[in-house]
Order: sequence, then structure tokens, then C-alpha cells
Amino acid sequence: MSTTDQAGSPAEMPAAEQDLPPVGGGVRWKRFAAMFTITGAMAVGLVALTAQGVLASSFSISGMSFIVTADKLEGTGFEQFATIDEMIPNSPNAGDTGGQQVVLVSAIDSAKLTSLCQSVSLGGMYMKLTAGTPSTPVTAKTLVVDSDLISGDASFNKINIGQDASTLDQVKGVTGNPGVFAQQADTVEINNLRQNNYATTAAVFKLPHLRMTFSNDGC
Repeated sequence: MSTTDQAGSPAEMPAAEQDLPPVGGGVRWKRFAAMFTITGAMAVGLVALTAQGVLASSFSISGMSFIVTADKLEGTGFEQFATIDEMIPNSPNAGDTGGQQVVLVSAIDSAKLTSLCQSVSLGGMYMKLTAGTPSTPVTAKTLVVDSDLISGDASFNKINIGQDASTLDQVKGVTGNPGVFAQQADTVEINNLRQNNYATTAAVFKLPHLRMTFSNDGC
């Protein structure tokens, strides 16, 4: 299921020329990475949506992860699949990953989040954002989140597990590459949500009671 830690993050990968142990059925990291090569002007790792999907363009990630928590997430139209996000060339955050980060893409057509918290570690302090209450939750349309860890107490309605990522249809314009493992559901609910994220995009993102500050503690 999707709400478990993803093993083998790129930060743990040795040099690119070395073969790594098989991942899930004998697929090695080199082959895994090759599955996600995208040609042309489309950036790897985020979905390029049509004008109707409202999202204008994808972007290179900074390579700095950020924590997101919520007491409760409720979503209608849910998709999830794996891909690789790319940093800019010679990113100071690349480490030994080659500037790539393997992530789970979680897409929700319409989402509500109660007591949202987001924090980024800046080394000794945190940039922290909070928003939303039970009566006035955070809302998002075409929410796409790239994570390497998701945890919580999850329930799904009418879920397909093992669907080909290129055939997903719960979130308009959001699909993965052919042959990639994916899952989708009519609805999703996650209590005590916690994510380690590298990117978030949304067509619409409304944050009532927004507060941003620097803090000694994160989410």
C-alpha cells in the first residue's frame, strides 16, 4: 500500500556505474530510472497538464525536502504512482544522487485538509506554515504532491491497485509512464497524515487562517 516508507532512496545509491540489488521483482535502479526518461521540453518528475488542467508548467526541485502534516485529509479522485524528480544541474543539494530523487506522486482531484502544517529545516531553525481548522479546512483542486514517505491511517473507496500508470483517469491530465505500477481510488481519507515532500503543485490552493513564521520546531 502507499502509506508505507519507500525503500532505497537515491541518497543511499552508490555511484551510477555500480549495479544495485534488485528492487521488487529484479528491476535494478538503472532500469528503474530509464523507465522515467521523458523527451522534449517536458521536465522529469512532475506532470505537464493541459490548459484545461490549469497547471502551467513543471519545475526543477530544489532537493530540500519539507514536512507536511494534517489531522485529516479527505480527497475525491485519487491517483498514485512512482517517478523521478530532477534538480537543476550541479545543485548543491544533489549529493551522490546525480540530482535525482525517486518519489511517489499522489494526485487528488479535490482535497480538504484539516490543521495543515508545513515546515522546512533551514539548519537550526524552521520556516513554518500553518492553516486550516475543522470548520474552515484548507482546500485544493488538482493537488499533486511528490513524496518519499507517507504515513497515516488511510481508507479508500473503490481502489484499483496495480493499474498501469498511463491509464489513470481520476485526476484530469495526470498520468504516469506506461508500464509503471500505480493505484487509484474514487475517494481517499487519511487521518494523522505525515509526508516528507519534495514538490507540491495545485490548480487552486486556499489556506484560511494562514500563518507563516520562523520557529525553533518543525511540524
